[in-house]
Amino acid sequence: MTEPLTERSARVVAARKLTRRAGRDAAGLFLAEGRQAVVEALADPAGVREVFATEAAAETHRDLLTGSPVPVRVVTDKAAATLSETVTPQGLVAVCALRDVPADVLLGAPPRLAVALAELADPGNAGTVLRTADACGAGAVVFGAGSADPYGGKAVRASAGSLFHVDVVRGTPLEALLPRLQAAGVTVFAADGGGEATLPEVTERLTGPVLWLFGNEARGVPADLAAVADARVRIPMRGRAESLNLAAAAAICLYATQLARG
Repeated sequence: MTEPLTERSARVVAARKLTRRAGRDAAGLFLAEGRQAVVEALADPAGVREVFATEAAAETHRDLLTGSPVPVRVVTDKAAATLSETVTPQGLVAVCALRDVPADVLLGAPPRLAVALAELADPGNAGTVLRTADACGAGAVVFGAGSADPYGGKAVRASAGSLFHVDVVRGTPLEALLPRLQAAGVTVFAADGGGEATLPEVTERLTGPVLWLFGNEARGVPADLAAVADARVRIPMRGRAESLNLAAAAAICLYATQLARG
């Protein structure tokens, strides 16, 4: 039996560089940790370079890894820990190709529902929005310049595999993209606690192609982008909460869009 790779093995060292954004962008690769993420990754094996698994994880997930169309490399527990950003590593990590889609793809065939994130800071929120967008049938999530990287470990875990289900656009200047989408027939709504319209008031406008724009957790949607939107929309609140968590607000807006379409 081949000895497990250690944290000093060249393949593990190369993979460890993917825990940093600069390493991911340079290699065009990212890490997907845990069974759910690896299951979704292997649904399109062409996008997976290799899988690392500890001996225990290889045994636990034998049904998933036996006959895998990509190489499965057994690693030590310590090596697996260097590839994980969690306190308790799962011992199962896939090395995957970045899934970025050029903005022009969206312009050529705009999805009926999309999300754009302007200066979103928290990677956990990034992954949660991806997951919610997927659940509500969105076709794409656009991460504007300055937003958290959806391929970071925390974001990938929070997406629970949904990163592999929707188109991801990164780094596009939203001030240029949004007007072009509007010209292609997409209505842009900016989620804004001080918006002039309430979510119920725009229900009838949610049935066509829609892009929801969400901003920074603390500062909201930048004023210049909010001015581009077809409407700034607020979620009515009856309690005394000052505001909603960004991911919660996104879930409400996206689910309302799904309901409006029957």
